[in-house]
Amino acid sequence: MNVQRLETSVYCIPTDRPEADGTLQWASTTLVVVEITADSGLRGVGFTYGSAAAATVIHELLAEVVVGRGLHDVRGAWGAMIAAVRNAGRPGIAATAISAVDIALWDLHARATGRPLFQLLGPHRTAVPIYGSGGFTSYSEQELAEQLGGWVAQGIPRVKMKVGTDWGARPAIDVRRVRVAREAIGPDAELFVDANGAYTVKQAIAQAHEFAAAGVVYFEEPVSSDHLEQLAFVRERVPMAVAAGEYGYDPWYFRDMLAAGAVDILQADVTRCLGITGWLEAAELAHGAATPFSAHCAPSIHAQVGCAAPALAHVEYFHDHARIEHLLFDGAPTPHAGALHPDPARPGLGLEFKRADAQRWRVAG
Repeated sequence: MNVQRLETSVYCIPTDRPEADGTLQWASTTLVVVEITADSGLRGVGFTYGSAAAATVIHELLAEVVVGRGLHDVRGAWGAMIAAVRNAGRPGIAATAISAVDIALWDLHARATGRPLFQLLGPHRTAVPIYGSGGFTSYSEQELAEQLGGWVAQGIPRVKMKVGTDWGARPAIDVRRVRVAREAIGPDAELFVDANGAYTVKQAIAQAHEFAAAGVVYFEEPVSSDHLEQLAFVRERVPMAVAAGEYGYDPWYFRDMLAAGAVDILQADVTRCLGITGWLEAAELAHGAATPFSAHCAPSIHAQVGCAAPALAHVEYFHDHARIEHLLFDGAPTPHAGALHPDPARPGLGLEFKRADAQRWRVAG
């Protein structure tokens, strides 16, 4: 079987309420969906969260190097797509475009074998531990407490909230909200915070010690991950684990982050880092560096590929993405006992795109 056709569509889904973190606010999320059809009629699906421009990159640069390939030649297609975007600039939008196509190719390949993707890739586990993620700076203290406390009540033993309010301009509010979160989740659940690079180096170190008093064990992007030397400096001076990597677009980014000693936990996002092929390379790099590895957002995809990572700390069960994936895909996994369990009876990613339901949010393609 060969790839016969590649189609894209773009959807803009409003958030259920205003969302913000330390450095950005938003009211909707854009999803670029790729559907690949084989000459047998079998279809695979992939997607990325990001700019609608990724669909243009797919049509202008990627489709011609993918159509006609055998379904088994996923890694060959991956290399050809990377070469095709050389002059367009690989990091950023082009990387998300490659990610969506690579995910769809792996889904199609697994479907052709009749197996779920995690089994095709060679599983190290049959379920992935998760943490509930949200706690946006735009939430009231009551909304924050209800969301994080609700996840713990559902059996999720770790949760993450946003800090760095208004680019770090309101540190006392961040500390107060962390204390509210701790009270809501109780003494035993793990509490994570994410500043999205909002703090300065000195702020981040000072805030970390305040957060530690409330039992925070994980600090994501205390300073910008664009400055690895600053991230490493903070990491050496704070009492909790430092995490970063969600903005990594290729394996070489993760190599450099690890070489800089910038993180205790390396993150990677399958919808950004050149797809499943790139994500698995990042997982191997982390494993080789004896550094814990974590998946950023897109829980329906990471539930599958997370089973194939040689070691995995957890998958981010991000509120916005979990909501969208349940709206648009049959088969999106639901947490059970603090984990996501891929369905061994569903081939590929185990997802069926609800095309008709999605039409109300379609903006292109």
